[in-house]
Amino acid sequence: MLPFFRAADVEAAVSPERAVEAVRNAFVAYASGEWSMPPKVYVPAYPAGDFRAMPALGAGHALLKWVTSFPGNPAHGLPTVAGIVVLSDASNGMPKALLDAAAVTALRTGAAAVLAAETLARADASGAAVIGAGVNGRAVARTFGAVGREVALWDVDADRARAAADEIGARVAASRDDALAADVVATVTPGKEFVVAEGALRPGQHVSLMGADGPGKAEIAVGELARVHVFCDDWEQASHNGDLVHAVETGVIGRDDATELGAVLAGTAPGRRSDDDVTVFDSTGLAIQDLAIALAALERADELDLQQLDL
Repeated sequence: MLPFFRAADVEAAVSPERAVEAVRNAFVAYASGEWSMPPKVYVPAYPAGDFRAMPALGAGHALLKWVTSFPGNPAHGLPTVAGIVVLSDASNGMPKALLDAAAVTALRTGAAAVLAAETLARADASGAAVIGAGVNGRAVARTFGAVGREVALWDVDADRARAAADEIGARVAASRDDALAADVVATVTPGKEFVVAEGALRPGQHVSLMGADGPGKAEIAVGELARVHVFCDDWEQASHNGDLVHAVETGVIGRDDATELGAVLAGTAPGRRSDDDVTVFDSTGLAIQDLAIALAALERADELDLQQLDL
């Protein structure tokens, strides 16, 4: 029998605080070479969306996440993100658990955005603003709240922003410009248009860019990337499928211009340089993060009333 973690089970098993801790450990393990992660595979089904296959290996386990991104789905009553996570024993290849991919993705997205912010923001930075109040935006806002930050939310859909703010206990930002003025900002949008224009960021700010996780997406202007201190989750992935790809293609940014967050967390690379430094984190979503959340959920499997599948 194979335990299946439904979305509610994943959320019950892994708190936002535990997610941040787990994802932090995953970044360090990957940076030190203890965990490995083959490249993410995109299976395009454009213009509707795409499928993604994301493998990882670490801590005696292997993982594969098969997940979708179909931005137009909500208009038809369907989720943007759907799929399944398979967690296997790396010693014998046997499956150990199945997990709802959307719930795992939301948790690790929230954790990565907040982990980057807490690592790279000014020590005296106050509050946080989240632009985008979809499933993953709510997860980011919820995680900021869990680490003690007051949160402001903004979304192009004002009703969605209000509903998310009421659900999480946040406030609604007066405008997108109001949200962008916060000391700490996370953008969690479909990546169809720039959220951060050239010249938009002021000294001392930090921005976690969470929405541009695939080909053709972007949340920040290339000119703005060129003038800030750039960090990413994984150079190889971000330089091909994240906000960085546009700056790399035009020659504005090269490998030496971006620092991987894992290296900062592992103590092998510096983070923020000064209080006036503008730090930007480009997130494309890593399978090692999914593995971290899956392992954290598995720790509490015996405490939950999980559905058991006979495969």
